[in-house]
Amino acid sequence: MLSVAGYVSALLIGWSVQAVQARDLTVVSWGGNYQDAQRKIYFEPFSKKTGKPVLEESWDGGIGVLAAKVKAGTPNWDVVQVEAEELALGCADGFYEKIDWNKLGGKDKFLPAAVDDCGVGAIVWSTALSYDANRLKEAPKSWSDFWDVNKFPGKRGLRRGPKYALEFALMADGVPPADVYKVLATPEGVDRAFKKLDQLKPHIVWWESGAQPLQLLASGEVVMTSAYNGRISGINKTEGRNFKVVWPGSLYAIDSWVILKDSPNKDQAMDFITFASQPENQVKLPEYIAYGLPNKEAAAKVPADLQKDLPTAPDNLANSAPLDADFWIDNIEELNKRFNAWLAQ
Repeated sequence: MLSVAGYVSALLIGWSVQAVQARDLTVVSWGGNYQDAQRKIYFEPFSKKTGKPVLEESWDGGIGVLAAKVKAGTPNWDVVQVEAEELALGCADGFYEKIDWNKLGGKDKFLPAAVDDCGVGAIVWSTALSYDANRLKEAPKSWSDFWDVNKFPGKRGLRRGPKYALEFALMADGVPPADVYKVLATPEGVDRAFKKLDQLKPHIVWWESGAQPLQLLASGEVVMTSAYNGRISGINKTEGRNFKVVWPGSLYAIDSWVILKDSPNKDQAMDFITFASQPENQVKLPEYIAYGLPNKEAAAKVPADLQKDLPTAPDNLANSAPLDADFWIDNIEELNKRFNAWLAQ
């Protein structure tokens, strides 16, 4: 028979379990005009369909953030959109629940690169050179132009960190997109990239969240910047901007939905991912923002006038390269240290 203390303890445990289970589904994405689009086509319709609220948050990435939430016990996030390295690292470390591919209609419904034991591809996106065509009379055509401060005076925006900065530096130094990771895999290649960054360092404004490069362009603080392609098309539509994407030399990648380990809303989280992956829902995304679609049926149904702005359009893929997630998984720690030391010099 339970003592009074034992009874109270059991009651409190029961209440805490109920409190955990009572938390509404929380979905986490990248903010800005991309998350605005997701709200309209995924979050709100799913909430209406299920009759339950969908809470949302945004983040700037980083496996450490997810590790802390999972290791703390019951995470306060359920579904999170992650980049390829976070997917691979988190899956290897057991931070995510396994995906029920039967619910999604099978793996063959998706691009091969969008299929993982722990994640479902959400978008195909590119990081590319962008500029404001209302401010620049002559259009930059390459990362060489990005580095040419005499021809194009003014500040440049780059994502803070070695990823992308090193690849673009090598392209500016004449390395073809297809060969960037071969060169970067050598100590000489890394030295070459940092040496090229040295040339531009005084002119760089570093950004961290996806909305920042748009703000930098809009304010005129930079004359050109690296940016996520979908956000460029998004702000052109919502604010009537004339920002352009330079596709040659862009790097494309797939973001995925994951469910954090021990999510109290695991089943509802899987239902949400299934809803967001259905062709009839996913096909609406390019109307708002120009990201490629991992569901093959959805991708085939995108109207031609929207298709041309997607990273997956053949012309846009022609002189671009896939981001090498394996390279960054193997090298991110070492190159982060070197980058931060370089930045502090």
